[in-house]
Amino acid sequence: MGEAAARVQALLRERLARRLPESNWRTEHRVGDTPVDVAGDGDALVLVELEWRRADPANNTVKLLRELVETELSASYTAVHVVQLFTRYYDLQSGGVSTKRRNAEFVGERVVDTVAAATFAGVTLDLDPPKRGGDLPEGWRDAVGDAADRIVREVGGARARDGGGQNTE
Repeated sequence: MGEAAARVQALLRERLARRLPESNWRTEHRVGDTPVDVAGDGDALVLVELEWRRADPANNTVKLLRELVETELSASYTAVHVVQLFTRYYDLQSGGVSTKRRNAEFVGERVVDTVAAATFAGVTLDLDPPKRGGDLPEGWRDAVGDAADRIVREVGGARARDGGGQNTE
């Protein structure tokens, strides 16, 4: 992960810790052999994967959800919320989102149904990520704060839904 992505990751952890203080928030949390960018560990487990410019974001979804399916981890929590946070890199200039993002969300929405008490949400981080070594765009802190708010709504909304489920914004 480059310096800019690491700064976004750290600020996201901080913002989520303020909004959901009942969880212990950290970066680079491991679920089995899979590192997760930001995780909140409390009664529920919240796992946030930051998709910056990855060529195959579905691979992150598959690895993380496979760990949940193959282990008893989800049984240790009231719920497991998987959030995939996509930068504007995955937007199409013609509108909509790339097949890379659509495929990742498709996989997440389908596989999460096989994990007890699990939810999945695809969320947009409203910033165009700089290439390695580039500067973050103006307003990046606000974009991270807005993304944290959306994640909190997804987690809160998922808690209220019966039987888990998925939602993509």
